[in-house]
Amino acid sequence: MRIKNGLFLVLFLLLPNLIMARQQEADKPNIILIVADDLGYGDLGITGSKQIFTPNIDALAKGGIFFSQGYVSSAVCSPSRAGLLTGRNQVTFGYDNNLAENQPGFDPAFLGLPVEVKTVGDHLHELGYISGIVGKWHLGFEEQFYPLNRGFDEFWGYRGGGHDYFEATDRDRGYKARIESNYKTPQPISYLTDDKGDECVDFIRRHQEEPFFLYASFNAPHTPMQATEADLNIYKDIKDPKRRTYAAMVHRLDINIGKIMNALEENGLSENTMVVFISDNGGPVVTNGSINAPFTGKKGTLLEGGIRVPFILNWPGHLSAGSTYDHPVSSLDLVPTFITMAGGILRPEDQFDGKNLLPYLGQEQMEIPHEEMKWRFTISAVIREGKWKLVRLPDRLPMLFDLDTDLSEQHDVAMEHMDITKRLLRKLGQWDVQLPHPLFLEGPSWRINQLDQYDKTYRLTQPE
Repeated sequence: MRIKNGLFLVLFLLLPNLIMARQQEADKPNIILIVADDLGYGDLGITGSKQIFTPNIDALAKGGIFFSQGYVSSAVCSPSRAGLLTGRNQVTFGYDNNLAENQPGFDPAFLGLPVEVKTVGDHLHELGYISGIVGKWHLGFEEQFYPLNRGFDEFWGYRGGGHDYFEATDRDRGYKARIESNYKTPQPISYLTDDKGDECVDFIRRHQEEPFFLYASFNAPHTPMQATEADLNIYKDIKDPKRRTYAAMVHRLDINIGKIMNALEENGLSENTMVVFISDNGGPVVTNGSINAPFTGKKGTLLEGGIRVPFILNWPGHLSAGSTYDHPVSSLDLVPTFITMAGGILRPEDQFDGKNLLPYLGQEQMEIPHEEMKWRFTISAVIREGKWKLVRLPDRLPMLFDLDTDLSEQHDVAMEHMDITKRLLRKLGQWDVQLPHPLFLEGPSWRINQLDQYDKTYRLTQPE
């Protein structure tokens, strides 16, 4: 009897702490990271499109903060996502190239996101979150890189960098690779963007009673260029068939983002969920018909059209609705922001290159997050300091642009400002030589292709 009474007393004394811990867990905000794939900067209503209807993405911006100078850390999918999901500039751990077939002389065991680098899933798991990925992974095929071995609890999607929108087979790789899931038998594909939207809604419903992180990794509007007949009919007035298909694919992406937002509303989670929308890089222009207006450049270049992307944070009641933040921010800032939101501490050993954005958005911090930003991607490297942006390529003198007066990078002023050119070139070079060797490389044909893209002419205005 004395033992029972003792146990009862212990439970009675612990109960308030247990209730408080449960309440603290319930109060943690949910986080949804929505990533579009190869989206052109100018292809949303909020960024000036006159052709494509994106009311749900526009509503996200009108209900939150739009970052007019939002950048990603690379100009192509895989390294950009490596930075996005770690909060670290991926070149600092050797992730310089896009993920492709292993090249001679490299160890295929390292063909993916290094296992010692923590992901957002690892960080949030420590803070009591359940984390799920719906869609594209593209950070390594082998088991050591598999999402469930990288801090995530659930995965519905595919390991590669792209997928057919209407068909999946039993293949391990390629655009018709099988859909994998650890919590259900994947259903046959109807239209992949719709299927991803449905899986996101299902994740929200199943985990509404616990803090969650959802990485909604869409592949629209990445190739292959495939749209539903109904959506193509909406854009029948667009004469160019590739542009028409692209518009239909972006339209369908927008509809499924609306599904996600409706699911939050229906489950009473809108006020306690931060939703982020971003593209993994700029539009590739030629291959999918995207437009990066008013920026020059494209996917694969470090011109603004390759790395400046639509970037939105929406968190009702916590962030100012309908506002625009005009200072440079980076996709690398998201993981530190998420950890802080979740009640975690940013530790020096995590080596984050990004910053927690919340103090800057709440007027607690009057300085800007980044006085200086650097990029490297295979043949090219860039440094931005304030309004100045220096671009370094292997076959020409460095180029310098004043982004305050030349947003479209049409006027190279390197010779007129040699002092600035020399200083930034030196600073960029000193950073570059300290970086580790790449863990893997793409084939050399890609480097030639990237260099050619710097000499192309790009559309800088919106089509009617």
